[in-house]
Amino acid sequence: MPYRAPNQRAVTPQGRGRFPGFDVLEEVHRWDDVTAGVVLARLAPTTDLSFFSLAEDGAATALTDLLFAQDDEPRVPVVAMIDARLAAGETDGWHYDDMPQDAEAWRQTLAALDADAQDVAGTAFARLEHGNRAAIVQRVQDLGADAQQWRGLPAHRVWSLWTRYGCAAFYSHPWAWNEMGFPGPAYPRGYKNLGIDSREPFEVADADGTDPVTSTRTVEQFRTARSRLLDSRLEGGS
Repeated sequence: MPYRAPNQRAVTPQGRGRFPGFDVLEEVHRWDDVTAGVVLARLAPTTDLSFFSLAEDGAATALTDLLFAQDDEPRVPVVAMIDARLAAGETDGWHYDDMPQDAEAWRQTLAALDADAQDVAGTAFARLEHGNRAAIVQRVQDLGADAQQWRGLPAHRVWSLWTRYGCAAFYSHPWAWNEMGFPGPAYPRGYKNLGIDSREPFEVADADGTDPVTSTRTVEQFRTARSRLLDSRLEGGS
């Protein structure tokens, strides 16, 4: 395994997590070589963008930072990982028949975010105040829940596009695994301590007793209420 400085151990996005000191990469020596190579490659420094333009990168970064609450460093390089997939044509192998192909859908939806931002504040989506960005994105989700269109596209399909690619990138990264206490690939190591609260020696107990589902529900209710305040200003661009 490549050398890691002490401050690069047990890293979590924004330094937040429920499993203090847990470092999934301490187990990398137990993974098969191919798996280890794939996972470690995700830690490599990000390269220049190959698919997104600079303007699209700005919108995509603002969008994914919002979706994954990445408001500080260290950040999982979600946009760079999506960019690499789209540049290589590595899609999910299908797309909805009422949506463009994924690459074009990404371009259109990022342009649509900028169009909404222009309607709200006369600027690009990436330059909006955080609350306005959140309200625009929340509105897309709300329109999707009501089976409505957003900028000529089915909003629920747009939401699916963003979250599918975003989650595939974010939750494949070792830092996200540290955050949620996921101990990584089980093969060929396996597990011997099965059952609730029966941890392996390399696992760490959850140090936070709060229910993340309840907390997330409260945040979603706030975002929904805020997004409705902007509806009258955005309906002309729907």
